[in-house]
Amino acid sequence: MNARDELTALERGSTQDGPVLLTGNHAVAWAARLARPKVVPVYPITPQTPVLEKLTEFQAEGEFDAEIITPESEHSVMAACIPASLAGVRVFTATASQGLLLMHELLHYAAGARAPIVMANVNRTVASPWAFWPDQTDSLSQRDTGWIQFYSESAQESLDATIQAFRIAESVLLPVMVNHDAFYVSHALEPVSIPSQALVDEFLPPYAPAHRLDTERVESWGNVVTQDMFYRHRQALDEAMAKVPALTDEVGREWGERTGRSYGALERYRCEGASTVVVTMGSLCGTVREAVDALRDAGEAVGLLKVRLFRPLPVQALRAALAGVRDVVVLDRNHSPGHGGVLHQELLAALYGLANAPRVHGYLAGVGGVNVSPERIVEFVQRAQAAEPAVGSVWVR
Repeated sequence: MNARDELTALERGSTQDGPVLLTGNHAVAWAARLARPKVVPVYPITPQTPVLEKLTEFQAEGEFDAEIITPESEHSVMAACIPASLAGVRVFTATASQGLLLMHELLHYAAGARAPIVMANVNRTVASPWAFWPDQTDSLSQRDTGWIQFYSESAQESLDATIQAFRIAESVLLPVMVNHDAFYVSHALEPVSIPSQALVDEFLPPYAPAHRLDTERVESWGNVVTQDMFYRHRQALDEAMAKVPALTDEVGREWGERTGRSYGALERYRCEGASTVVVTMGSLCGTVREAVDALRDAGEAVGLLKVRLFRPLPVQALRAALAGVRDVVVLDRNHSPGHGGVLHQELLAALYGLANAPRVHGYLAGVGGVNVSPERIVEFVQRAQAAEPAVGSVWVR
């Protein structure tokens, strides 16, 4: 089925005849198309480029009614996203690695302006040295910018998460970043179910903000403010963030009712009665599932806790999910120099003060895209069960 035939089937409100093979990047492009954004500024960067290529293909065939802008840099991309969003239209963009880092200044501005931009980020190593492999340090280093952050395990989840991201962003007026791993998700072909355009239109009504830049009704953004006004502005931003975990669960349940694919801020796999739980994010979750199955077959009570929503961190849900667990094994595909694994440290903070808190073992596994096999994960679990946790994150290969 070519793109035009796909459009015909989708526009008449029917789903396709079963899943189709899509890469994670093309799944994101389909999600963006179905969400009907009006402005799409994007700068190509490996391994995100296929997202832009697919969207321009849709547009060239008359199937994507959006203004695609290709500025001279990622900094300029975000500079185009912000005023478009403030003008009251739905905005989508995509980037990776160094491109995301170049946006850093304006990521703060977008969140402060309460611009509900949705951005797909393909997690890739950051220079130097120069490399192109999966590593989540690029997005995790933006955790204090005020962007909501999701991490997806598969192409299907990236498609679904991107559509849901628009609902969440526009409900709380905060930008959302949907992250998936380079190559393991971005370029791998997987069966993906594409929802109908009618289903998405019903789930995601047109964006119509109460406040926007309008010459007929003058408002302004970004003015110089007093200390107290800035304080109250940041407090309001934080109050919006606090709504996101419950909203994520609500939106995920509604999506599940429409598609059969439910999501939440966290996802538990075989955690019933588990004395050891592995905690991680992204594509590594699929490998952990295999390790958990092997350990369960061997009589070990081990489960997986997948973190989908990293910002805001669902602290209460994490505490509830890990209460009564003896050992938690955190696998980080990222590295904060002098700090260790970011998820490890965040989880330690989240569990602080919990009565009978689990022993938390942090392993730097998969940094820079190093392959982590199910057999190695089994070894990590057995190592953690037999030893006291180290003070910081431990390098493992």
